[in-house]
Amino acid sequence: MRGGGLPLVMLDSDPDDVAAAATVNLDIADGARQAAGHLLALGHRRVAHLAAAVDSWTFQVRARALAEAMDEVPGTALGIEPAGLTVEEGRRAAERVLARPGLRPTALVCDDDILAAGACKAARRLGLRIPDDISVTGFDDLALATAVEPELTTVRLPAEAVGAAGMRALMTLMDGETPRDTVLPVELIPRGSTAPPPRS
Repeated sequence: MRGGGLPLVMLDSDPDDVAAAATVNLDIADGARQAAGHLLALGHRRVAHLAAAVDSWTFQVRARALAEAMDEVPGTALGIEPAGLTVEEGRRAAERVLARPGLRPTALVCDDDILAAGACKAARRLGLRIPDDISVTGFDDLALATAVEPELTTVRLPAEAVGAAGMRALMTLMDGETPRDTVLPVELIPRGSTAPPPRS
């Protein structure tokens, strides 16, 4: 559709993309900050980021916001482990992180709930209890987030609101008007997969 002369509303895309007449985005950066803030408030200082091995604007924003939030608190350490977006890849990535020699992270921040489900699987296989030994957070609030046990602390993304806002922007374009870029809020949903870190 790019270059075809058709009005283009981009969802979950770089707002600086000149090809788009308008963008509709979730406040992904704030979601990453909320997840980091939640873990930091619980006392976590060693965190590993299971980062989606996908070259996209949204995952770049998550990584940057998480790193910045961690950098604001002295004495924190953030490791990054790339992972494909499947439960199995999430499990493998988490196992690599958790089995490394040295001080283990006390929390895993996962780029989506599917990776988080894999991380939970890895923890159980290694004999670790969630959240007693390791905390895990996700992103999206898929149905999967409440299907796992313990239920997953995650960032809720209002997908239906994104679709509705995108349709409104497109209708505005079709009416010959210029829609505004839209950024929708997201919300951290604390559940049973996070707790204060274990005492050393």
